[in-house]
Amino acid sequence: MAADDHDYVDPESIGSESIDPELWIVAKPQAQKGRGAASNIAGRFETQLIETVDDGWQPHEDDTDIRPALKTHVTPELAKSILSRNQSPDIPFSVSINPYRGCEHGCVYCFARPTHAYLGLSPGLDFETRLYAKTNAADVLRRELAQQNYQPSPIAFGVNTDAYQPCERELNITRQCLEVFHECDHPVGMITKSALIERDIDLLQPMAQKNLAAVAITITTLDHSIARILEPRAASPTRRLQTIERLANAGIPTMVSVAPIIPFITEQEIERVLKAAADAGATAAGYTVLRLPWEINPLFQEWLQIHFPERAARVMNRIRDMRGGKDYDANFATRMRGEGLWADMIRQRFLKGLKRYGLDKSRRYGELDCTQFRKPLHIPATQKSDGQMDIFG
Repeated sequence: MAADDHDYVDPESIGSESIDPELWIVAKPQAQKGRGAASNIAGRFETQLIETVDDGWQPHEDDTDIRPALKTHVTPELAKSILSRNQSPDIPFSVSINPYRGCEHGCVYCFARPTHAYLGLSPGLDFETRLYAKTNAADVLRRELAQQNYQPSPIAFGVNTDAYQPCERELNITRQCLEVFHECDHPVGMITKSALIERDIDLLQPMAQKNLAAVAITITTLDHSIARILEPRAASPTRRLQTIERLANAGIPTMVSVAPIIPFITEQEIERVLKAAADAGATAAGYTVLRLPWEINPLFQEWLQIHFPERAARVMNRIRDMRGGKDYDANFATRMRGEGLWADMIRQRFLKGLKRYGLDKSRRYGELDCTQFRKPLHIPATQKSDGQMDIFG
């Protein structure tokens, strides 16, 4: 077994002085095909830390990888509410809807990963393999829109986790919710990396004609080899460009979200992505730089060491240059775009790209029309959970 593929651990650190140190090694995480994260890092609320140790009985590095492929498990759940509200000054919407928790797309940089820690699950592989589907989302949405004091505001769809991830093809939760918005003439903004949104053009097109719908397609890179390891189960870059074209041809306002921009990984592609999106029919664009809050930081650095070890230090140094010397700064004024010289250079390149390719700045959801809203025609009864019984009978 090659020693340079592992990190040695002092046996005293694991409470065993009688074991030969050469037999105790901590196995380094390895990339898993079709998955973004390489490990199940402990969530920040966990009280125990489990460390994988190789006792010498595992196959050698030149043996065939016999690890079973991780399967995706989707657990249905009944949501008590479906509309999430925020007051963040750097987010262009105040209300959003997320039909799923966790996301099978597996983007290693996903800022939603830390939310799985609240479920007692890992923001790593658990986030992309153990999903929760809000099967009653459309019914809950009807009830919330029907409330007497409800005031319509453009609702962002699938911001936390993608509303069009693979399981949506069978579950249709996103489509059911979109049908409610269509019925109520309620403005929505969609953002996705999936071509599955084309399925719902029949709903989005008439809404767009009334200025009730806008779509953003995220394209992080045009390099398929990078996309396969960065966002392994999302649509390919070429397929996303086709989606932009089909949405634009249907008359649906479509922008490209160049996000996140990762120094020395995707940064060099800013202009190429803007041009390709403009050629496909996008009319506007927006961007963010990489954010590394909470558990995303060690997950991303682990990913860097596996896939780009030769440039990992350069990437992190550039990130710190844009974050005031830290890996991340949650300041509302700078968290989306960064600060300092390098952040300013990215901003200038992006603005010049917009001008060169005839793109507008990102379309604000506030431009959608809220005056046409009408209450739902049908209000379903509350569905009771099949979970734990009430102790009071």
